[in-house]
Formats: sequence, structure tokens, C-alpha cells
Amino acid sequence: MHRRTAFISLALLGFLASAPARAEDPQFTLVIRDHRFTPAELQIPAGVKVKLLVKNEDPTPEEFESTKLHREKVVPPGQEILVIVGPLDAGTYEFFGDFHKESAQGKLIAK
Repeated sequence: MHRRTAFISLALLGFLASAPARAEDPQFTLVIRDHRFTPAELQIPAGVKVKLLVKNEDPTPEEFESTKLHREKVVPPGQEILVIVGPLDAGTYEFFGDFHKESAQGKLIAK
């Protein structure tokens, strides 16, 4: 019984060692300043999962919200959040700040 367990363990280790290493998901930064997202249009790769680091440099909270992306997350003043999106089809995905809708708007453009 011990030989069989050892064989299975070695086989599993060999399989895991030969599996390709997963590359780190690409990360992009959005900054909230003066109730606006910068950049207002951000190009990201289509077909892969990406990380959006959203930094709020304003003294008030803001929200990163997108109905197309099904995301809604508050960014406290002076802090940052991480939003994972994708993989996305090629296209344009609008987002906005729910607390300042008139000025805090942007687009992710997946290519």
C-alpha cells in the first residue's frame, strides 16, 4: 500500500512540475481626482482577465460602477481598491462614479 501511495504522490508531483506556469494577470491603474477618472478611456487586452487598481485621490468617497461589467465598489477617500474583470470580448465597457455621475465617467476598451 505504501508503494502505491508513493507512486501516486510522485506522479502528481511530476504532473504539477510540468504544468505551465500561469502568468500574472495584467494590471492597469485608474485614478480618481477632482471627481474624474484618469484616464477616461483605458485600453485593455480582450480575452484575458485583468486587474484594475482604482486609486481615489479625492477627499470624498467615490464608487467604481459598471452595469456592463457587473461591478460596484466604493473607493474610500485616499485609498485604493482592486477590481478584477474579464476575460472580456472586444468592445467598449462604460463605468462611472455613482456619487458624481456627471463628471466621473470612463470607458474600458478591450482590444
